[in-house]
Amino acid sequence: MNAPTDLSMKTDEVLRVELEVFRREHSDLNDAIDALNERGTSDQLTMRRLKKRKLMLKDRIAQIEDRLTPDIIA
Repeated sequence: MNAPTDLSMKTDEVLRVELEVFRREHSDLNDAIDALNERGTSDQLTMRRLKKRKLMLKDRIAQIEDRLTPDIIA
């Protein structure tokens, strides 16, 4: 992905689209990891890479959600 990672430079609309794409990819990775675990033939390097990518996506999703959620002053 060559897009800039600075959230402040992106519109809310772009962030919402990215959020949906990242959520879908995170879910797909989760399914792939589960399938490899069930099959029992996965190599550890592949599993580690998939889990690392999944964790990175989780962090990115949290950043975007924080950016899109308005601050509420009580």
